[in-house]
Amino acid sequence: QVWQIRLDMHLLNHDGNITDAASIAGIVALCHFRRPDVSVQGEEVTVYTPEERDPVPLSIHHMPICVSFAFFHQGTYLLVDPTEREERVMDGLLVIAMNKHREICTIQSSGVVMLLPDQILRCSKITAVKVAEITELIQKALENDQKASRKEGGKFGFAESIPNQRITAFKMESAAVDTNDVEEQAGEIIARADPPPEVSASPVLHTPGTAQIGEGVESSWGDLEESEKEEAAEEEGESEAAAFEYEKVKTEDKSTLKQTKNEPFLLSDSEEEVVILEPQQLPRKAR
Repeated sequence: QVWQIRLDMHLLNHDGNITDAASIAGIVALCHFRRPDVSVQGEEVTVYTPEERDPVPLSIHHMPICVSFAFFHQGTYLLVDPTEREERVMDGLLVIAMNKHREICTIQSSGVVMLLPDQILRCSKITAVKVAEITELIQKALENDQKASRKEGGKFGFAESIPNQRITAFKMESAAVDTNDVEEQAGEIIARADPPPEVSASPVLHTPGTAQIGEGVESSWGDLEESEKEEAAEEEGESEAAAFEYEKVKTEDKSTLKQTKNEPFLLSDSEEEVVILEPQQLPRKAR
């Protein structure tokens, strides 16, 4: 007979580098866990309760910690512990799992960047320093929890910040629902409510094959706003004025019309009077 242990992780917030956070949370949970003590006599197995015998910790020989490295500009720049925004623009990711004895447990590379041996060795040296710091913090936190929580019966760390009988922020205490005078309360709510808007008695058919059902009204997206209508009227007036000026100059005998590609129309005469009109100011026929 064996113990079956399952480790579930629930992400409350994700701001990048979830691999490192999950590895630290997982190894700390396994180190903090205690199983019931067991004795075996022949074929008889006895599982003791926590009141009968103190629970027993798991046999954790070492703590592998993951350290992630993000690469930018084809490995030119190196970044440890990338955030969620940095992960969006990185070229590649290298994850190294190592324990405090400088033993590499796993290496995983992803992305489109090609790493050189010197880059991997540099990352492994950085990993050794980070793993030593993180392992020391984990061991100190476990010792404080063992002293404050398990021996003295107090609360430490995350347990200290959680109210009594509240595991998550979404838990709500059950309360009885008063069902007396429900119809009267509903009538009062309806009486205080605003009258319903006007609705169409039947679907409005705009074109064959389409229909409008419900309380919606005909779409007004195609209608011009007041400002747009004013601008359109001004443009139309300017076009008519330009066309009139063009026709006036065209009737004069001394006027000449010169046009070059991608340039405005030039109207000139011998009396040193020059009128320049842009193509968009002329009527369609003149263009």
